[in-house]
Amino acid sequence: MATPNYSYEKRQRELAKKKKKEEKAQRKASGAGSDAPSDDVDNTAGTVGEAAPAEDKAPGQA
Repeated sequence: MATPNYSYEKRQRELAKKKKKEEKAQRKASGAGSDAPSDDVDNTAGTVGEAAPAEDKAPGQA
């Protein structure tokens, strides 16, 4: 049986981390990320001054 090449595996993990970090930095630099709500989505539940429904919370929780 062949021995595992740990150096190769480690290098691949490092490259994957580096790529992910660069993609994240690119998304951050571009401004609006994928987390930003789109215009066609109804966002009325999160408006300022509107209380959340009481049934969302379990009894006894703050």
